[in-house]
Amino acid sequence: MGERDENLERALALLEREQIHVVARSSIYETEPQDVAAQPWFLNIAVVCETRLFPLQLLTALLRIEREMGRVRRLPRGPRIIDIDVLLVGSAIIDTPRLTIPHPRMLERAFVLAPLAEIAPALSVSGRSVSERLGAVDISGIERLSSGREWWLV
Repeated sequence: MGERDENLERALALLEREQIHVVARSSIYETEPQDVAAQPWFLNIAVVCETRLFPLQLLTALLRIEREMGRVRRLPRGPRIIDIDVLLVGSAIIDTPRLTIPHPRMLERAFVLAPLAEIAPALSVSGRSVSERLGAVDISGIERLSSGREWWLV
């Protein structure tokens, strides 16, 4: 919602403030909403980050950024100003009421796999590379809007 490009930029800046250093960033992808169709299309990116935060501390920091940016959770999977998900934390497997790693639906979602494949195509998730995983999902409804080279923060 709102100025989508600016929301992404602000979220990335706030990551740095939370001591979450972005080392690689994908292009921006515009993607069709999946579950609640009657809403504007989303902008999606994937980032690789380095942090000293433990996974639950990382989640807490990300939720703090979402709140600071004005996210209000009214309609599940509905319109939102920002949505920041933790997909993977190294090779960790986490299953708690607050956090599940790897993200439980990431392998079904082209809007996650397309930007992730751009920055980490050979990354193995559950025994197959992200590129292979992307090849197994429907990529219609996804449009790459920018070149990732314009967006790298190294």
